[in-house]
Amino acid sequence: MADVKQAFRDLVIANRILAHQGVVDAYGHVSMRHPDNPQRFLLSRSRSPELVAESDIMEFTLEGKVVGDDKRPPYLERFIHGSLYEARSDVNAVVHSHAEETLAFGITGVPLKPVIHVASSIGPEVPVWDIADKFGDHTNLLVTNVDQGRDLAKRIGQGRVALMRGHGFAAAGATVQDVVRLSVYLPVNARIVTTALRLAPQYKALAAGEIEGRGTFNPRAPESWRAWEYWARRAGCSDLLGDMP
Repeated sequence: MADVKQAFRDLVIANRILAHQGVVDAYGHVSMRHPDNPQRFLLSRSRSPELVAESDIMEFTLEGKVVGDDKRPPYLERFIHGSLYEARSDVNAVVHSHAEETLAFGITGVPLKPVIHVASSIGPEVPVWDIADKFGDHTNLLVTNVDQGRDLAKRIGQGRVALMRGHGFAAAGATVQDVVRLSVYLPVNARIVTTALRLAPQYKALAAGEIEGRGTFNPRAPESWRAWEYWARRAGCSDLLGDMP
């Protein structure tokens, strides 16, 4: 039960951090796999991330169905989350964002690659998922059913993130701290690449060894907690932090 209570708090922290950092605005969302049941996930009701509280969090099956008789409206794109949890047992947190800085890379063919060390976790190159490839050009670009969610999850594959053409991005992580960190630095990396392309026709991305050299994210490492605590304090929700590892 203690793990579930802290999961609720961490999910609120994640929402507030992403909102404060400008990764999400009125739209976008973050979820966590249920700590006691891997076939369920936790996600807020349909509410702007900056306003999400523990009481807003709902429980879903991996098919995006509400657990219990909760009648509150859920996010339409909850299928992004459930499909990634279904496809990847190593994924325990998911973010969907419409971050403006990333959008051009989903419509131009210009590759988005990591150029700064804190963005190495995005992988060698971020793939682009185009909903029209499989579902035609009469959708509203939203992921509103299981089939679309599974197709997006397939595009992400064993990676961490995919751009969604004309829409935003979906990111996956082993922990909520991990996926929040990735989601904060992905738009930062995109801004730097955009600036670099204004200065020159090409840019130098991180080498394979530099990406691999960053190692696996450890949420209990002092440097990881430092960022999580800093962002939470700036977002005004440090009272929800658990004990320092």
